[in-house]
Amino acid sequence: MKTVIILPTFNERANIASIIEALQHVFMDIDHDMHILVVDDRSPDGTAEVVRSLQADWRNVHLIEGRKVGLGAAYIRGMRHASTALRADVVFEMDADFSHRPQDVPRLLREIESGADFVIGSRYVTGGSIPKDWSRLRRLNSRGGNIAARYIAGISGIKDCTAGFRAIRTSLLRRIDFTALRVDGYAFQVALLHAALEQGCSIKELPVDFIERERGESKLGLSDIFEFIKNVWWIRLRSSRTFMKFAVVGASGIIVNLGFFTLFMMLGLNKYIASPIAIELSIVWNFLFNNYWTFRGRKTHDRTRVRGVKFNLVSVLALGLSYATFLALSFSFPTVPPQIHQLIGILPATLVNYFLNAYWTFKQIKPVQ
Repeated sequence: MKTVIILPTFNERANIASIIEALQHVFMDIDHDMHILVVDDRSPDGTAEVVRSLQADWRNVHLIEGRKVGLGAAYIRGMRHASTALRADVVFEMDADFSHRPQDVPRLLREIESGADFVIGSRYVTGGSIPKDWSRLRRLNSRGGNIAARYIAGISGIKDCTAGFRAIRTSLLRRIDFTALRVDGYAFQVALLHAALEQGCSIKELPVDFIERERGESKLGLSDIFEFIKNVWWIRLRSSRTFMKFAVVGASGIIVNLGFFTLFMMLGLNKYIASPIAIELSIVWNFLFNNYWTFRGRKTHDRTRVRGVKFNLVSVLALGLSYATFLALSFSFPTVPPQIHQLIGILPATLVNYFLNAYWTFKQIKPVQ
């Protein structure tokens, strides 16, 4: 299995020779075709010159250079080169400053051998750690970034969404449109992870100790933080198409609901009986539409009839909320047409309906092993 460790660099002359030597030492105990690809952003300190001098001793050391745009742009350049020119089966993301320990490379690679598509060296699973001397601001940036990734971008089930130490199958990377990620900086880590999850890949997190660099300076700047915030919201916006489909189905359900309610009223049925019957008919309509359109691509544990029961249970809860609203409005505003009360009663139940169905009824099988 050909494996390429990608080291993005900018002004890492003080570290690059040592990290390459440390990796070469680790490679001696790995039974795979191991390579190192340095992706240098034309460092003015001569990082690339150091790498070129090392290539005379190690034929498995590669170098590509490009204009400095950001961490994400460097990784994309490296992953494309590793996949095409080097024909790698697996690529690693790894810092060149010893923040990630070379000794952990075999552990991540073993998970790939066991069938995982995407392995994360995680600081935030049991056994992982961050430096004890990190400032509160540094801890807040790291923790806050992960919270934003999980709850804004919607990456659930992953503890360390912003980790920079990862092993990924190139067969997975070939299915991802890098241009669609729209990121150049540190937000690339979250954008790539989200895209991988959308592909239904198998993801594994392993605990690692993150080590504070001893030489050189961190490249994380204020602009990277702003780009990160912008992009987690962009990911959420792109992901909201499921909710938009759900809303379309809900809108059609409203028509079914109000249509049957009006029909029953015209047939002389008492409005307090007509209301729940119309709601139940719209529930059946909504389930069929959501099952075969909105959530059609999701892999779930349950069969259609089980999902139907779950959907109906959720809808009964929504029905109760909707009907309670209808009753409250009917008694409070008896002169207002009952169709208005029925419509308003639908609205507060919509969000409850969506979130319970999206994260329970049609809950996707987690790719995390």
